[in-house]
Amino acid sequence: MAGTKINDLAASIEEIRAQIAELAARLAQLQPDAANAGAGEATASVAPELPIAAAPEPPVAAAPEPPAITDEEFLAISAALAAYLGVRLRIRQIRLISSRAWAQEGRVSIQASHRL
Repeated sequence: MAGTKINDLAASIEEIRAQIAELAARLAQLQPDAANAGAGEATASVAPELPIAAAPEPPVAAAPEPPAITDEEFLAISAALAAYLGVRLRIRQIRLISSRAWAQEGRVSIQASHRL
């Protein structure tokens, strides 16, 4: 019984080695420079070349437009600035900036509030 398992294992290893040699030969056909780099490697018989389909080009997406700021949000921002600075301001531009720094700072603040 143990001899049968060893024979099966040896046969499986030989099959895997043959498959690896076949894959190496196919790779050498697809990448001629790789065949020169691996000098000294033995390869199995040359497998027939498989047709390679051209990869479809990904669709070109338009740049996403930033979300528009509503009048209520604009008024809230101007009121908050006026209350903070104590002066009525003229807002010229509001830009939404996406940054991971705010999320990181929030996590740091939460972690710092935990008692260890």
